Amino acid sequence: MKALRYVEVGKPPVVVDIPVPKPGPGQVLLKVTAGGVCHSDDYVMGLSEEEYTAAGYPLPMTLGHEGAGVIHELGEGVKTTLKVGDAVAVYGPWGCGYCHNCSQGRENYCTNAAALGITPPGLGTDGSMAEYMIVDDPRHLVPLGDLDPVKNVSLTDAGLTPYHAIKRSLPKLGAGTYAVVIGTGGLGHVGIQILKALSGATVIALDVNDEKLALAQHVGADITLLSDSSASEKILEITGGLGANAVFDFVGAKPTIPLAVSVAGIEADVTIVGIGGGDVNFGFGSINYDVAVRVPYWGYRSELIEVLDLARAGKIDVEIQQYSLDDGPAAYEALGANALRGRAVIVP
Repeated sequence: MKALRYVEVGKPPVVVDIPVPKPGPGQVLLKVTAGGVCHSDDYVMGLSEEEYTAAGYPLPMTLGHEGAGVIHELGEGVKTTLKVGDAVAVYGPWGCGYCHNCSQGRENYCTNAAALGITPPGLGTDGSMAEYMIVDDPRHLVPLGDLDPVKNVSLTDAGLTPYHAIKRSLPKLGAGTYAVVIGTGGLGHVGIQILKALSGATVIALDVNDEKLALAQHVGADITLLSDSSASEKILEITGGLGANAVFDFVGAKPTIPLAVSVAGIEADVTIVGIGGGDVNFGFGSINYDVAVRVPYWGYRSELIEVLDLARAGKIDVEIQQYSLDDGPAAYEALGANALRGRAVIVP
């Protein structure tokens, strides 16, 4: 089968031929229908050889932590209501299945995964950028039903991650409140839609050029601003000097995190989702009173089901650019050049 693999640190991924994997006991073999491209992949492939080795990533590694497919074969002993031929989405943050967090479907916060060497597909384990992929346990599969896998595969991360980030701030986002979204790309443009679907907040979206802000307007942002040196002042003016009730930074870079903190109102949430290499420095007097700063990771399995239900109801829609598996390297080139509108999806 064909697979898009990272084979050498510092080099672009390549399409290679490898054997179709055989599911072991308890595993499921999927015939992949779509795989999503994500900045997390770009981050991993941007690590130095020393950093890559220290993180424990293998070489070669099939990319793709956003996956959808059709069940092709069940391994020995698999017990599930799912059957061969069912369309499913892959829940990516795999855990041990028996720690306290995993028992609640919160495998993104598994307390045993690191010690047991359990890694997500495409981020340590072979992922979805191939014609077939192994899923370690049927509990990591969520029925897709009649949802288009190509249009919706990105929701397994680009929908689940902002949903998880936003959900805990919803009590602060009733009518008359303000939510700021920094970065309106792959995750941010879905985050805007989630905020509009679930909250009463006025959504202020920021990005670095008019093209990206046009996408933000297209998906429902109430106000769009260029993320420049005047952005903080403009947000404070819009909010009557009080600041926003919640700020979601989908970039997480050195310039954006200070911006996020600077526009947070009293008792606001600042949620840093992006992995752009920035950090938070604050103390008494440098940030509004009782501001909570959070750094969440991915989301719960139950939340993925909720995200797919939002898509099924027509509340959220992912802007995608489609690539074949052979053109997979070009998708990552476009990602690295920040030239994608929304998300790239690779279709075997």
